[in-house]
Amino acid sequence: MKVAVIGAGLVGLASAHALADEGHEVVVIDREGPAAGASRGNAGWIAHTDIDPVATPDMLRRVPGYLLDPLGPLAIRARYLLPVLPWLTRLILASRPEQLKRSVEAVVSISRLAMPAWDALSASLGMGAMIHRRGGIFAYDDARNLATARLKFARQRGFGMNVEEIDGRALRQLEPSLSDAVIGAAYYPDAAHVTDPRVVTEALFAAARSRGIWFERAAVTSITAGPPVSVVCEGREPVVADAVVLAAGAWSKPLAAALGDNIPLETERGYNVSFPGVATITRPVAFDGQGFVVTPLDTGLRVGGAVELAGLKLPPNHARTRALHAKASRMLRDVPAFETGQVWMGHRPSIPDSLPVIGLAKTSARVVYAFGHGHYGLTHSAATGRIVADLLAERTPPIDLAPFSPQRF
Repeated sequence: MKVAVIGAGLVGLASAHALADEGHEVVVIDREGPAAGASRGNAGWIAHTDIDPVATPDMLRRVPGYLLDPLGPLAIRARYLLPVLPWLTRLILASRPEQLKRSVEAVVSISRLAMPAWDALSASLGMGAMIHRRGGIFAYDDARNLATARLKFARQRGFGMNVEEIDGRALRQLEPSLSDAVIGAAYYPDAAHVTDPRVVTEALFAAARSRGIWFERAAVTSITAGPPVSVVCEGREPVVADAVVLAAGAWSKPLAAALGDNIPLETERGYNVSFPGVATITRPVAFDGQGFVVTPLDTGLRVGGAVELAGLKLPPNHARTRALHAKASRMLRDVPAFETGQVWMGHRPSIPDSLPVIGLAKTSARVVYAFGHGHYGLTHSAATGRIVADLLAERTPPIDLAPFSPQRF
């Protein structure tokens, strides 16, 4: 078939490669180009060892305290409070015990595919050196938060994940740059991270072009279900194809709505500051309860995280980035001055139950959705690409896709 993939981020490009592997003619369409969105500046973790959705009872208990701090781990712009209320309501409902259990099981199911899928994709394209297997750390500066987290550690072990709890002394043997403010941590020896998410995405794009995958720079305005399927673009002729993959991240919602699927997709803004050439730590560290991570990319140290609900149009607030830097400077020795870094803000495409939308459109079996991965876009991208190929080939995917269905809402 001829397949049009809308979106040149990690999910779109992984899908393009999976489809090309099966002999399809593939064209990727993006309004900007590769790695223009969340794939450009994310934290770089392949977080297949993480199991918790955003909506958990523990997270909801912390929300009032978070909202009292305008620069804390969670913020809602006043101008965006009314528009985001329906999404927030769904987020709260997703934390109910039965829904939470289903979400965790679904996250685990696709996460089990994540590392094998990345291994296969990177090996086939000669990109294996772009994945580092040095483990990852969740660090704590508060004894109560650490005690609460032990329940999560036990659940992770129940799913077969390797989790080692270590005290502050053992932690500083692993990462001497961590300050004495950190009292303990969970060490995940099987965690991985990439050299740099932008570099990886651009490498996937270059590999796609070299194997004959076409690219069109265009803003998609609508999809006509067909057959054939027609991708209507601003200022140019439509792209006509046998099938379409919608992987446009935070910009996917209106395109899906026009096809009859009203997806509760929201943008979680993430902020970071990166310091080129700085090598302070050797493996990524997340500071649980503080809402930020530090990652040793090959291109330098990245400090990022937090969630801001403010939509796609309001300007960034880099006072939040400065606040992340201040927190990192307390937890980590030798963090460079903020002014020497490069700031960034991006849009995580987020669904209230933290599960991406992977499945067929309501009105067409030739339109596949693959968006809404939230904090797991890099992690689940390669696996999602393989599932997309399965759906278009009418094969049974390796996991139950009911929890990811576009029609579950």
